[in-house]
Amino acid sequence: MQVSSLNEVKIYSLSAGRSLPEWLSDRKKRALQKKDVDIRRRIELIQDFEMPTVSTKIKVSRDGQYIMAVGTYKPRIRCFDTYQLSQKFERCLDSEVVTFEILSDDYSKIVFLQCARFVEFHSQHGHYYKTRIPKFGRDFSYHYPSCDLYFVGASSEVYRLNLEQGRFLNSLQTDASESNACDINPVHFLFAMGTAEGKVECWDPRTRNRVGLLDCALSSVTADTEIDGLPSVSALKFDGALNMAVGTSTGQVLLYDLRSSNPLIVKDHHYGLPIKSIQFQHQLDLIISADCRIIKMWNKDTGKIFTSMEPEYGINDVCLYPNSGMLMTANEAPKMSIYYIPVLGPAPKWCSFLDNLTEELEENPETTVYDDYKFVTRQDLENLGLAHLIGSSLLRAYMHGFFMDIRLYHKAKMMANPFAYEEYRREKIRQKIEETRAQRVQLKKLPKVNKELALKLIEEEGEEQQVTRKRKQKNLPSLLKDDRFKVMFENPDFQVDEQSEEFRLLNPLVSKISEKRKRKLKLLEELEAQEQEEEEEPEGKASDAESSESSDDEKGWVEEVRKQRKLLRQEEKVKRQERFKEDQQTSLKPQFFEIKEGEEFRSFKDSAKKQKLMKKTLGDRLKLEETLGTLNVCDTTVGSKQATFKLKKSEQQKKQQEAEKQHRQERKTLRRSASHLKSKRGSGRLFH
Repeated sequence: MQVSSLNEVKIYSLSAGRSLPEWLSDRKKRALQKKDVDIRRRIELIQDFEMPTVSTKIKVSRDGQYIMAVGTYKPRIRCFDTYQLSQKFERCLDSEVVTFEILSDDYSKIVFLQCARFVEFHSQHGHYYKTRIPKFGRDFSYHYPSCDLYFVGASSEVYRLNLEQGRFLNSLQTDASESNACDINPVHFLFAMGTAEGKVECWDPRTRNRVGLLDCALSSVTADTEIDGLPSVSALKFDGALNMAVGTSTGQVLLYDLRSSNPLIVKDHHYGLPIKSIQFQHQLDLIISADCRIIKMWNKDTGKIFTSMEPEYGINDVCLYPNSGMLMTANEAPKMSIYYIPVLGPAPKWCSFLDNLTEELEENPETTVYDDYKFVTRQDLENLGLAHLIGSSLLRAYMHGFFMDIRLYHKAKMMANPFAYEEYRREKIRQKIEETRAQRVQLKKLPKVNKELALKLIEEEGEEQQVTRKRKQKNLPSLLKDDRFKVMFENPDFQVDEQSEEFRLLNPLVSKISEKRKRKLKLLEELEAQEQEEEEEPEGKASDAESSESSDDEKGWVEEVRKQRKLLRQEEKVKRQERFKEDQQTSLKPQFFEIKEGEEFRSFKDSAKKQKLMKKTLGDRLKLEETLGTLNVCDTTVGSKQATFKLKKSEQQKKQQEAEKQHRQERKTLRRSASHLKSKRGSGRLFH
């Protein structure tokens, strides 16, 4: 993909680069892509977007899905589907196509005007009908309200073919000997035709009468233009209801307001070549005019140049993709060109990735480098003694300096500065010294609190950075730079106690590693104090000590664990002896205990019994409970064991049960005595 810029407008050529032959196999194409950088970097937006020899016309359907192009040789039409980014169909024709028109929203209705006076109609399946006009045609337009085709060509008549009735209607008789271009206004359907005499005739299709005449040949001649003959009209295009652009055969573009016979702006291409295409860009109010050599974009109000493009091959037609910044051209070459200009508008939805691609290219611009030339300023030339070469062929002026041959520059520099090698040698020695300094222990500012922890985190970060570089991962944020953990390295309350049992038993090699870090901390402090003296000392001692210690750690980590445990036991023994001495020195005093209400004090023997019972195994306790009657173990029918427990009752519960039992007995005796008295009274009444 080539990028060009004019007036700070970037133009991306999407079809630049070599194309591979069709007869090559996929394997050979892949091999060529691996070898050739240009082929690998090319962008093939639409597959096989080309013609066998030459493309003459290119158009886009109204729905924007299909791009159609005609070309030779052999005469053919190719339809490309933008949704599939490939060719949909190809149809060969009997003769070359002068121009064509898409009547429907898609590719289902197409009309071709051919050079052999044929008019060919195609439907969705292919060829539909062919007819012939009396004279050779050069252009035609379709009048939608009446379904009429207006043909202009090598005749003074304008032929009308009605597609609804399927027959020719009465032709329009004009004053011109020949006509080259025609167009119909999309708003009020005024028909305009450009003649070989340089005039534009406007006709009303409703009355079939001429309603206006413009002399463009006379208006195109200004004081700055040089013409060899009478300019004729070669292109014609309406814009809205009132504006019309006319292109002449001498390279001028005239913008008219239909209410005036004088042009608003006359724009000259300065090549003297006939204008072949005119397009309107409404977002920026631009007119895109093209001859066979250049495409110019200019403001329709001021005539100021916006940008321009000069393709490698001759231009036959230009097509602007609707509502986007994409421009397509039919060329005098097999490959049809595609340009993308982000300033004109966004990329079409079927190739929206172009926006991201161009944004990345704009963020990382590539500078142009000339390998065989050296850019020098005027001051550089004076220093080299080559100021007398200004104006000669050895220097080429560019911006604020000159380009000169790199071999001449080296020779002149050797003569002007013979001691350049000594300077180069000193520079190399200095670079070597800087490299060796970089291998030394780097001075790092450590916090006041938890210095060893900070050193450990710095070492782990270095290891993680090496791993992430290999795996191409993102680096994680550092704890030292995180504000959430800032207090841990500032407040002394967060100081790690290395003498605690938890810290010493956390890892068997922590002590060895801490020793290494302590040595490193001492080394850093010495370096901070004696920075200048340390530069003269021999290097590499710290790394040797570390490597030997790491090998000792791998061999004797078991001994380190044993040593730590012995130290802990000794410390515990010392603590016990100190406690025992303190207990002996202290005098024992009687202690009093308070008993809650409702409880009886028995003795300290019950608590001793409970402690002895808790020390026994589960089996012994179960046997004891079986003898006491609180546990009953029996076998079930399935083969398993079933155990039932009886909860032990407290003395208070026993007293309560005894009181309830005594109360029941008293009630029984009362009932019996009451029943006995009733029986006695009944018997006494009977005797009376």
